[in-house]
Amino acid sequence: MAKAPKPLVDRELIQELSKLLDETGLTEIEIEQDGQRVRVARGTVSAAAVAPRAAVIAAPQPVAESGSAPFDPAKHPGVVISPMVGTAYAAPEPGAKPFIEVGTAVKAGDTLLIVEAMKTMNQIPAPRGGTVIQILFEDGQPVEFGEPLVIIE
Repeated sequence: MAKAPKPLVDRELIQELSKLLDETGLTEIEIEQDGQRVRVARGTVSAAAVAPRAAVIAAPQPVAESGSAPFDPAKHPGVVISPMVGTAYAAPEPGAKPFIEVGTAVKAGDTLLIVEAMKTMNQIPAPRGGTVIQILFEDGQPVEFGEPLVIIE
């Protein structure tokens, strides 16, 4: 008697991950086990949903008074956005010197911060060289996919 082939999609795992999204309020979750990767994301996230949170984070930062519309960090050409949902950390470990500060000169590939997702520390590299002019995240706070984190000029 031949064994039935294992299904390609583990429905039970997907249901558990979906339930975890509901419980935690996250918009996406991804895991990798035994060489197989599963990602579950809510389709309701849009750029419009991310922008208000970015504006709230940017509010404590000084903004040049030019009488024009408020500065939107998401539209700056040097913005570095979060590639995932997770927790942002400014330093490699608690109490250590932060990777960057406002005014830090960076080269392409330099680590700007770490985003922890699913107990994995993901280094976020500078996409290009320049000077850090604004840091838009708070150490140890959650970040969303697409959220502006740093501005490099």
